[in-house]
Amino acid sequence: MDREAAMAIVAPFYDALNLPATKDTKSLIESVTTPDWRSFSREGVSKTRSEFTQQVAGFGKLMPDLKWEIREVVAGDDKIVVRSSASGTPSADFMGVPHAGKTFEILAIDLHTVQGDKLVQVYHVEDWAGAIGQLKA
Repeated sequence: MDREAAMAIVAPFYDALNLPATKDTKSLIESVTTPDWRSFSREGVSKTRSEFTQQVAGFGKLMPDLKWEIREVVAGDDKIVVRSSASGTPSADFMGVPHAGKTFEILAIDLHTVQGDKLVQVYHVEDWAGAIGQLKA
């Protein structure tokens, strides 16, 4: 798969993460994922598409200015790696950090598996510890 084809597949997924409070994230995520899609944050721990969609909606409410931007895409036969950045300003306590009106920016790396033109799973790492550190500073 070339980079353009990979971008066409993943773009709606990241569009759902970017300013999620302003759009129908459920429809965007469902448009590019299979019904049995899974999101893995560590080995053996995953969320269903429905659970992930609810989490994204919750983040959108907590951080109305949440931005998730694709920085780089690398494509293989059935894999797409995305390096992205996320930034936001929590409007309430976040991950145990009292609300102080501060903004964070973090790096994320996602390894998507693709079948046809649909995402079937993603393994991902986000620098939430870095976000906490920025919000506490």
